[in-house]
Amino acid sequence: MNTHLSILSEVKAGNYRALARALTFVENNISPADSILKGLDGKASTTVLGITGPPGAGKSTLVNAITNYFAALGKRIAILAIDPTSPFNFGSLLGDRIRMSSQFNNPNVYIRSLATRGALGGISAKTIEMVDVLKASNFDLIIVETVGVGQSEVEIAGLADKTVVVLVPESGDEVQNIKSGLMEIADCFVINKADREGADVFANNLKKIVHQGTKAIPILKTVADKNTGIDELCAWINKPFIPDYNRRVFLFAEKAWKIIQHQKMQHIDKKRLLERIQAAVKLDNFNIYRFAEEFINES
Repeated sequence: MNTHLSILSEVKAGNYRALARALTFVENNISPADSILKGLDGKASTTVLGITGPPGAGKSTLVNAITNYFAALGKRIAILAIDPTSPFNFGSLLGDRIRMSSQFNNPNVYIRSLATRGALGGISAKTIEMVDVLKASNFDLIIVETVGVGQSEVEIAGLADKTVVVLVPESGDEVQNIKSGLMEIADCFVINKADREGADVFANNLKKIVHQGTKAIPILKTVADKNTGIDELCAWINKPFIPDYNRRVFLFAEKAWKIIQHQKMQHIDKKRLLERIQAAVKLDNFNIYRFAEEFINES
């Protein structure tokens, strides 16, 4: 039996060890990653919940509370925590796993963190691939948590069936200049740490902005570390998801674009690029555009 077929059958059966191996192959482009991805069912239907928002909004605590709720019902949950990567050491910066430590002994919960490797906006082609591998296993819910920086909120919408944007009462100023893009991608706004001063005023302001938009977006208030408002949020998550065919086609096109872009860029070695830049910037006639063109032609 082919290695990738045996790994896939183990993944489908819910074997966490096989799943971890498959994800590692895919994350690092190690054979048989390509065969594993090509063997996936393109129509797998596990709900993917995207959770995004600015740093400090309490996303990990919220994910923890959501996980506890569904795990108590006997549901199987996978969590993919996306860590921004330092451009200096190519390593993962955030300790999401530490914050989720209470889940490690839960047999119904699988946690994996992924460094974004400097992907623009925070969602790399690797994220797409790893979510697709998770969809092949027998999870009831897949949660993707990412730090909202620039484009990543928009990009997570392409990955998730339902996107939750987490804000805190202090985000008040940001909301006044919320781009329509954020309204486009949010399926639900969660105001976390809602026991803080200004939460009600903030919620009302957000409601006014949402009413001006084209779709009804629920605004829920939570205090994740006290488990307040979690039942209501999980009831919303539990509602059947009805995919919009046109949006789905558009998102598949975006997904294909990312995968093609990634494959075209695979031969670019970022560490070699850094070494070459270190040498090039010392030259008097250094020009980043000429450098990039020369680097591409050599690669």
